[in-house]
Amino acid sequence: MTGLRHYSSFHLQGEPFPELTIALFFAGQQGDGLQEEKRGGLAVAGKRIRILVAKPGLDGHDRGAKVMAFALRDAGMEVIYSGLHQRIDQIINTAIQEDVDVIGLSIMSGAHLPICQKLMERVRENKMDDVLVVVGGVIPKGDIPRLKELGIDGAFPGGTPFEESIRWIEEHVRKRKGQRPG
Repeated sequence: MTGLRHYSSFHLQGEPFPELTIALFFAGQQGDGLQEEKRGGLAVAGKRIRILVAKPGLDGHDRGAKVMAFALRDAGMEVIYSGLHQRIDQIINTAIQEDVDVIGLSIMSGAHLPICQKLMERVRENKMDDVLVVVGGVIPKGDIPRLKELGIDGAFPGGTPFEESIRWIEEHVRKRKGQRPG
């Protein structure tokens, strides 16, 4: 949890968003939590879906990732935003440390195939089979079958409606958690 700033259900690493100061958390210490209780959330097995939204590599285009993070948060998910220029090992370490249900990569650079290949190798090495991995951004539809072969659970090219992505994530987290012994 060190180095994370927690704002409402939206966590940021290294960059404050003053507009997200609904219910403040620091190192797991909750403020009054009134807004958290009102918002509810997409809960699976009694806990809200936790998703890491990560920007791997040198890709500096983060507007889409931030907008998607807000949409996920508004849908009731707990969002951890990694910030820009994350190495694969940083993404994996954050996912483990934060015990996420989903890793969501936002890639606008066109390097989605090598990045996803390397990420999925690390996911397998760390035995993270219970974590869904999705990717969005500039993803040509023709690359989606290859991403699936690599082990990516879901691919969302630019222009995918937020509601569709959110519904897909919720449904697949529920399926994945339903398969886990209880």
